[in-house]
Amino acid sequence: MLPHLLPNRRDFAGDDLIFTLNGRAQKRAAEGAAVINATIGALYDDAGKLVVLDTVIGQWQQLTSAEVAPYAPIGGDPSYLLNLVKRHWPSLTSIGVGVATPGGSGALALTLKNLLDRGDTVLTAAPYWGPYSTLAAEVGMTLATVPYPSVETGIDIGAWEAACRDILDAQGRLLVWLNDPCHNPTGRSFSKADRAALVDMLRDVSSQGPVTLILDLAYLDYARDPQQVREALDDYAAFGAEGQVLVGACLSLSKAYTLYGARAGALVFPWITDSALHGALITSCRGTWSNCARAPMSVLNRISKDDALKASLEQEHAQWRTLLAARANALDAALKAEGLPGCAYDGGFFVTLDGGADPFATCEKMQAHDVFVIPLPEGLRVGICAMREADVGKFATAYATVLRS
Repeated sequence: MLPHLLPNRRDFAGDDLIFTLNGRAQKRAAEGAAVINATIGALYDDAGKLVVLDTVIGQWQQLTSAEVAPYAPIGGDPSYLLNLVKRHWPSLTSIGVGVATPGGSGALALTLKNLLDRGDTVLTAAPYWGPYSTLAAEVGMTLATVPYPSVETGIDIGAWEAACRDILDAQGRLLVWLNDPCHNPTGRSFSKADRAALVDMLRDVSSQGPVTLILDLAYLDYARDPQQVREALDDYAAFGAEGQVLVGACLSLSKAYTLYGARAGALVFPWITDSALHGALITSCRGTWSNCARAPMSVLNRISKDDALKASLEQEHAQWRTLLAARANALDAALKAEGLPGCAYDGGFFVTLDGGADPFATCEKMQAHDVFVIPLPEGLRVGICAMREADVGKFATAYATVLRS
């Protein structure tokens, strides 16, 4: 081992569980196995082909050199930032404070660099997207969790408040990452009552110190009920406008525009104006990735100013959200036919199922049936985004067999 590498950087495998298991599934498929690959967070059609939204790629292919080649401003193209914010909150006329980022991951990373100190803790709901812990560890922080609201009883607000107050007592400030609506990996969303309880609690605990709520918004276009998403975003906007708790959002084009490889997103705080925060975020951008890619910004700007293109994109989103809901319904029915609990689903690319006594062992055993999922401490993440409706019966049978073995 090279002595040049820092001692505390020598024990990493250098891989990622999701991409490792996806690679394993692809290898089996290349060998001719009839694989169910429910590992990766990308949308595939029932022929096994990656979905790329026609409206989006059509505009990408028409980009001029001037829309691709020049450096974007360090903080991102202002029109792009405003158009991206207005996708989520159409009535807003300003981004408040915001910068472009390489996807939602870049936005999350900026919150850690600017709102917490090394050694601090960020809070989120479990189960959670695995890279959350990697993002925290890479800047010398830890990730604490509270339970995601249960289907039966809703939010355990007592557990949430206890965790928030403990963190505030320990470090004097609180940062909460909330992947809602369309949570990865459960595929569920907070109910209105859960949401109200959470914001009331955060408002109360903010008397102990600065509290920031960051909404991680990636899957909204694939919600079973878009009206529920609209209500949630409006509730969070009202909370942010109060100003007692700092509310921001990590936005991304990866899923919304099926531009996974373009790495385009933003961190925005639409309900405040603060030059110090803006300066800090710009500096972090310059000191990390410098400028983001201009091409995806140009695509968003093209679509945002053309009503026909916006309508076309919405039709595509409606088509795929309908397909995802049908897959979730079919899986729910197949699981119940096996005598197992079904799967609750409000939107997004995933559902989470019981993993038995050892989800990681359950995942390994399912691979013997050529079924690939992602193990979590709290269960199994199943990517319905990549699982054909025709395969849910095989999946449910393999899953039931493993659980009962």
